[in-house]
Amino acid sequence: MRAVSALVRQRAGLVGAVLVTSVLVVPGADAQPPPTDPGDIRVEAGVAPGAGVPDPRPGAAFADPEVAKLQGAAAEVRRELGGLAGQVRQAQEGVNAATARLQRARAERSAADAAVAAQRREVDRFARSVFTALGRPDELRVVLSAENPQDLLDGTAMINHLRTEQDRRLGGALERQRVAIAAERDAAGAEQAASARKAELERHTADARNRSDAISAELRAPIDAANAAVIAQQKAQQRRNAETAANWKAYTERLAAAGITPPPAAALRDPARLPAGLDPLPGADGTPQAGLAEKGVRGERVLVLPKETIAAVTAAVDALGKPYVPHEGGAGPRAYSCDGLVRSTFTGAGLELPGSASEQLAAVRPVPPADAQPGDLVFLGPARYGVQSVGIVLDDRTMLAADARLSSVVVTDRPTGDSVLGFARPALGSGSPRPVPRRAEGELTWRCGGVELPPRQGGATQAAGPWGGFPNGLIPGTALCPIGIGAHLLRCDAAQAFVAMSQAFAGAFGRPLCVTDSYRTFTAQVDLYRRKPSLAAVPGTSNHGWGLATDLCGGAQSFGTPEHRWLATNAPTFGWVHPPWARAGGGRAEPWHWEFAGTS
Repeated sequence: MRAVSALVRQRAGLVGAVLVTSVLVVPGADAQPPPTDPGDIRVEAGVAPGAGVPDPRPGAAFADPEVAKLQGAAAEVRRELGGLAGQVRQAQEGVNAATARLQRARAERSAADAAVAAQRREVDRFARSVFTALGRPDELRVVLSAENPQDLLDGTAMINHLRTEQDRRLGGALERQRVAIAAERDAAGAEQAASARKAELERHTADARNRSDAISAELRAPIDAANAAVIAQQKAQQRRNAETAANWKAYTERLAAAGITPPPAAALRDPARLPAGLDPLPGADGTPQAGLAEKGVRGERVLVLPKETIAAVTAAVDALGKPYVPHEGGAGPRAYSCDGLVRSTFTGAGLELPGSASEQLAAVRPVPPADAQPGDLVFLGPARYGVQSVGIVLDDRTMLAADARLSSVVVTDRPTGDSVLGFARPALGSGSPRPVPRRAEGELTWRCGGVELPPRQGGATQAAGPWGGFPNGLIPGTALCPIGIGAHLLRCDAAQAFVAMSQAFAGAFGRPLCVTDSYRTFTAQVDLYRRKPSLAAVPGTSNHGWGLATDLCGGAQSFGTPEHRWLATNAPTFGWVHPPWARAGGGRAEPWHWEFAGTS
């Protein structure tokens, strides 16, 4: 087992590590390889969300190509089903229109048939009446019965008129019938064609649904493997955290057993004027270090830290396992950002620090890298990203930090090389502000080991990604926070904002917000995609899977209700938005769906 830190030295000489291994070291089986440069975030941003098992190192990306391939296939099927759903709706509208047209044509055909029958009955009636009254109504009968020329002319004219009128009426009825028959035939053909088109589209839809079921089934195996890896990683991290906490407790108990009362920071700032019984701790160059001391105890040299530093590290150790939140205000006690953890623990111990990691590096007095001791701060870059993270040094290889990649307060390996921007010792207080690296133009914003994406303009949510280093839908419950409604969980900053919004809602309506869905596991996403492939997000891409979305009820699930109007007006104040696609006329109206975009 390797040596770790400057807490205990052998009196025989400098060994380089002065805290015995049993205090802070973690078994080698759980140790992680040293972090590397985060690399080009643009490359990582292209990795399909939810693909693979996360590497805890900043910038490292594990991508399972099989999962990514299946996600691509799922996205293609979803687009196909979405298009088919629209075509099926149009085809059904065509069938409905053709059926209505056919019904109208049949009604017209019936009316035309009735008109022809009526005209034929009229002709028959006329013929019978003429024969009954005059015999055969022809020109010869008129000639024989006429008493004078005028009677002859009038009789012939009357018969011609009646015959023409009857022929006209019957001919019109027959023409109407012919047109109606043709229209009925055309309408029947159109209905048949529309029905055939709909049936064809339904066959395509059934085929696409079968493919979506197959994709869902194929996704289960790699996701089960990823889930098992996440669980194993989480357990390993929990062991590492627990062992480190035990080692730190053993150190503080050793101080007490040796009768050492840690002095205040002010008493250790001048190595030439240390409290009685304490000796200066030489730095790497042999010069006594300020802000700490050492004491001989039974042949060993024990590092003596200021009481404020011990209190701050103890508070940070107590926060191990608490969730990470990706914003500067994450100062606990439920969840922390990297700089929020440092600020809250040291300020709470009596060493006041500014808020952001950049401000902390600018203000706190620096120490040489070779002299870094437990309780010092380590600031991370690289410089082109500016000051993107800060951790609390535990020994020469490890640090304690609220880490975006591991989505919680953890013990992790200290970076090396260009990723380290410097070390500082809060016990020495603040000095004159010094310049610090700033993010280069065009670079994305890194924060606490993860990428910080601001809200988009126009009320759209941020492009969610692997904020905690875990795959979408496979985020451990310890990395999420409850919202006080059922068993619903969200990313901790989203949960805190939601709780505040729900309280404001209760002030207006006398009841909290009603929630039907929040964080959605990958398994639940696969199941939803299987049941509603044309509507559900592709598994591994849903904002529900990042803990950044809720589905609401209790009136908020419908447009135009007082509850929905209240949310439309007030939710953005709390960082919650109704995304454009979910709004009325937005393409897929979902009045119940709200997403956390963060507060600006």
